[in-house]
Amino acid sequence: MMAFDAVVFDLDNTLCRQDGDVGAAYRQAFEQVGTEPFGEPADLWSALDGSPDPNDRIGYLGAGFARVAAQYDRRDVDPIALASALLDGIDTSAVAFLPGAERVLETARSHGPVAILTNGPRRRQRAKIRALDLEDAVDTIVYAGDLPRRKPHVDPFEIVLEELGVRAGRSVYVGDSLEYDVAGAHNAGLQAAWLRPDGEDAGRYRPEYELDSLTELHDVLTAE
Repeated sequence: MMAFDAVVFDLDNTLCRQDGDVGAAYRQAFEQVGTEPFGEPADLWSALDGSPDPNDRIGYLGAGFARVAAQYDRRDVDPIALASALLDGIDTSAVAFLPGAERVLETARSHGPVAILTNGPRRRQRAKIRALDLEDAVDTIVYAGDLPRRKPHVDPFEIVLEELGVRAGRSVYVGDSLEYDVAGAHNAGLQAAWLRPDGEDAGRYRPEYELDSLTELHDVLTAE
């Protein structure tokens, strides 16, 4: 018997990760905007501040590019143009399951309804869903990026609960973002299982479960 009536998963950096050549996309972004390259992808990731804003991914990456440009004394670049070019160059279908994802999906599905709730729009996320054959692995998928309100607002959570026909208090949401996933789940009355990025602390968010890997989630789901 599973400890929950339903399990809802985030997609990016929860069930899967980008598996393409980000370094090539980074270099191509500079070629596309016609400027001499500087830095490496690792510099950009280090310069990004906080969780990605699902409403403005270009602005979020652009702010990171601006910080890296300042480090290299490059005042001649357009960070927003670089961010847009980088996103255009990433193959969204080049994804891979995180360790333990397939097993935990099977476990959850064998005990009750399972869903995916992602803040990304269908046009960007569908390629990942298809590449991983997730449409047949879950009962429903909600693309909050196509809704008027996204996580952490309650609306996307209420939609997925209604589609599954389950109660919030007996359901758990699994995600890697404190700001969007844990806070959103709690706003809607779900329990939260936080897949903790390296070195992060939950602070004031207080998820019911803190996980270092999806393998740990298997034990949570099957606990009596």
